Amino acid sequence: MLTLDEYERLDPRCELVHNGVPIVYVTPTLFTKWRVDSLFEKEPVTINWIAEFAENEVLVDIGANVGMYTVWAAKTRGAMVFAFEPEAQNYALLNHNIIINGLGARVKAYCLALSDEAGYSELHLSAVQLGGSCHSLGERVDFKHEPMNPAFSQGCVAARLDDLVASGVVPLPNYIKIDVDGFEPKVVAGARRVLRDGKVRSLLIETNQNLPDHLQMVAELESMGFRYDPAQVAAAERKSGTFKGVAEYVFTR
Repeated sequence: MLTLDEYERLDPRCELVHNGVPIVYVTPTLFTKWRVDSLFEKEPVTINWIAEFAENEVLVDIGANVGMYTVWAAKTRGAMVFAFEPEAQNYALLNHNIIINGLGARVKAYCLALSDEAGYSELHLSAVQLGGSCHSLGERVDFKHEPMNPAFSQGCVAARLDDLVASGVVPLPNYIKIDVDGFEPKVVAGARRVLRDGKVRSLLIETNQNLPDHLQMVAELESMGFRYDPAQVAAAERKSGTFKGVAEYVFTR
């Protein structure tokens, strides 16, 4: 049996080293450790995309979870990151990861959902789990837009990226990552003014090719001058399982 003091001192962490740079992630559960163990296999497209960043370029990470890519971009590329994660447990661990990596001056995290409308809402959780995902803002539907029975519904505040940039809370970004489990088109709808600005060089968006609104989102981004490589999408696409048809699209100008 551990005493409370002994338990608190355990503070489990995993460390990776990239080109001599140490990156540390707090791993209080097996699931958060899995996120570290699978960092290079789960979404290799995202790791390769981040490798293109130059020092001090701005990344907006929408759906940051516990900060796997937020921390990676700030530590390995010297990016300035504005991270958004509305789920309470993930947001707390996201900040812990920012702190232990000494990134307080380079990363700012907000406990906010980004969408097409600003205001108070609910975040419907698929599970109450550190590092969990597939949550739903406002609507009780899953990432396939099918009805869900949430494990818990948390109070949540939503904002539009256009408003955050216009008010000076967030600078105009060079890169935007959007991974919000089915609600990506709403994030894009709330960022149209930002996306039309030529300073935005590239987007990485998790896209469910089974959903009409996601295909419409792709067409809208193309109308704004963004392009993607079908071969890259095909390589990233899940070919089987729960997320069959889902892929990271890398859009560039």
